[in-house]
Amino acid sequence: MTHPVDAHVGTRIRHRRWMIGMTQQQLAEKVGIKFQQIQKYETGTNRVSASRLWDIAEAVGVTVSFFFEGLGDDGKPSASVTDLLNDREAMELLRAYYAIPENQRRRLFELARVLSEAA
Repeated sequence: MTHPVDAHVGTRIRHRRWMIGMTQQQLAEKVGIKFQQIQKYETGTNRVSASRLWDIAEAVGVTVSFFFEGLGDDGKPSASVTDLLNDREAMELLRAYYAIPENQRRRLFELARVLSEAA
């Protein structure tokens, strides 16, 4: 049976990989494993060891703690994090947002903040 933490970590690996436009094969090559193993990590079928998680974090440009963000004290992801990560439109919006150069991205963020406060 898949542990909720393993499933959450796998989901975070998949979404980060997707956000930066990396395939499972590319990630596997960077980490030195087969892409099938990445598939198993992403589904939570296989548990990711600490050293492998370190390698994956380095390959996708985040800290190890990134993979645990959104977990509650009970080891279960918060509903809002799960909903956001499973919303394809939200993920596409995030991907597009981070593809924008940083100075323009900040201006877009401020515009979105103003519009949301006016709504």
